[in-house]
Amino acid sequence: MRRALAGLTTRGRSFVAAGATAIVCAFVLGERDLLRAGVLVLALPLLSTLAVSRTRYRLACARRLSPVRLPVGHEARVDLRLENVSRLPSGLLMVEDQVPYSLGGRARFVLSRIEPHGSRELGYRIRSDVRGRYRVGPLTVRLADPFGMVELVRSFSLSDRLTVTPSIVPLPAGRLAGAWTGGGDSVARAVSAAGEDDVAPREYRHGDDLRRVHWRSTARHGELMVRREEQHWQSSGTLFLDTRAAAHWGEGPAGSFEQAISVAASIGVHLGRTGMSLRYVTDGGETLRAVASFDGAFEGLLLDRLAVSQRSRNRTLTLGLAELRGTLGSGREGDGLVVAVFGALQAEEARAVAAARRGTATCVAVLVGAAGPRERSGPDGPGRVSAADAAGLLRAGGWRVVTVRSASELAGAWARTGRDEDFAGDAS
Repeated sequence: MRRALAGLTTRGRSFVAAGATAIVCAFVLGERDLLRAGVLVLALPLLSTLAVSRTRYRLACARRLSPVRLPVGHEARVDLRLENVSRLPSGLLMVEDQVPYSLGGRARFVLSRIEPHGSRELGYRIRSDVRGRYRVGPLTVRLADPFGMVELVRSFSLSDRLTVTPSIVPLPAGRLAGAWTGGGDSVARAVSAAGEDDVAPREYRHGDDLRRVHWRSTARHGELMVRREEQHWQSSGTLFLDTRAAAHWGEGPAGSFEQAISVAASIGVHLGRTGMSLRYVTDGGETLRAVASFDGAFEGLLLDRLAVSQRSRNRTLTLGLAELRGTLGSGREGDGLVVAVFGALQAEEARAVAAARRGTATCVAVLVGAAGPRERSGPDGPGRVSAADAAGLLRAGGWRVVTVRSASELAGAWARTGRDEDFAGDAS
């Protein structure tokens, strides 16, 4: 009852105050009619409170969020199912699903009645222009009397998570020249080049296809031998993102940091869909280990991580470059691909990045938001150099360099990136 009294609406409290005042005035003035009116006015919200507090609805809620991950600017649909599992019909219900303001605000519905063991289907759409991970729910049900005197709030515990990923720019099909030196080829291709005698067979096992029997090895070993199954080599690469606050400027979607996030997401998704095994590294060190991407696992992990990425307080690239040097100096991985996305660089930082390249590795640097007229509005600092100067220092170290003002320019620049002859000049 105490909880119900706390749920009195403004109208209910006004009736209580008016009734109590009328009763007090009736005793002071000796007016019986005023006393009757005061008791009536006071009794109405109290009776409503009693009726609502004794309500024993049993409600069940289910929510379906589709999709649970979507790019910036796209819509998701939320479907709710509210079921009355009690033997009594419900009264007036005001249903509200808690939704963050950035997804469109609250979703409210009014249900007049739900019959015993009946249900109602509700739905609404949400959309965000800001990447991130958002909580959708829980659902709250407000029980109210027909006079609007009392309103009790009951909440479910069920909630869902919606991940809004960075916008992705489709990149043209094709592979970077020199970036796939050891990958994508199978043992079958090696057989066609070297001949069947160089195949390493194994003994026959029950269930093996007889068409794979290797007769020369069978004759040599005196037992049935079969060719080994094709073993695909997995090309490897590293995606690096500079998240330092000092390297980026501007706020909101047009800022260089958000554009760099979009560029990194676009490149990571593109390379992952080609089957490359990727690592994701930031200026703070390794973030995601290498994952084979044929099943889309890396794409999901990368987008989830980029959806919540924030600017870091790191002042240097020391930790991130140490991870790159470890990758580029580890045997066959040294022949892989490195794509690094940067904001503004100081001269010593550009030299350190250039020196991180080892052996025959294909290294591509994407300088975001630091080209053309916008370069003059970038961050200033000791040793800060222009995008053209930074590109020159990186090219001197064997890096391929692309400069883009925004992620929308990435597709055209990436198409030129795959042609070696274009790296004599800028790809922006």
